[in-house]
Amino acid sequence: MPRLLALTLALALAAPAAAQSLQPANPQIDYKGFVQLAQQLEPVREAHRLPWGQFIAKARAEGALLLDARSESAFRRGHIKGAVNLPFSDFTDEALREVIGKNPNRPIYIYCNNNFTDNAAPVVTKRFDMALNIPTFVNLHGYGYGNVWELGGLVSTKQLGVDWVRGT
Repeated sequence: MPRLLALTLALALAAPAAAQSLQPANPQIDYKGFVQLAQQLEPVREAHRLPWGQFIAKARAEGALLLDARSESAFRRGHIKGAVNLPFSDFTDEALREVIGKNPNRPIYIYCNNNFTDNAAPVVTKRFDMALNIPTFVNLHGYGYGNVWELGGLVSTKQLGVDWVRGT
């Protein structure tokens, strides 16, 4: 009887592993690669976060791009003056090249809802660990754009005055 129990237990433990190995791999998704890139970029991201004054001055410099990766509807309802919208969900090599151009060293300045204290549409605060700046920063680097800068602090759209474009 102990032998049968041991065999049954061994089969029960092996079944989930066998079922998992039968799952088809998707060569178009590399979770481990994303995690590895995000970990490598952590110190780069920390060094590329700027306070509002520096951020907006550099974002308005010749050749710089102020990129808003929020949804098109959120962008239409309000955005930082001079920003160009390319929703994060639309990032592809071609779409990024269209918006950013062919120069992988072009300075790109990004912000998201979590850079605003308003917590009201169109900048409703997301969970802090899900802020759009994080995947946007990682993805831009992953697509080959290494000169990415992030608004590092908090501002209010009211405080921005003419630097905030109110939409519909």
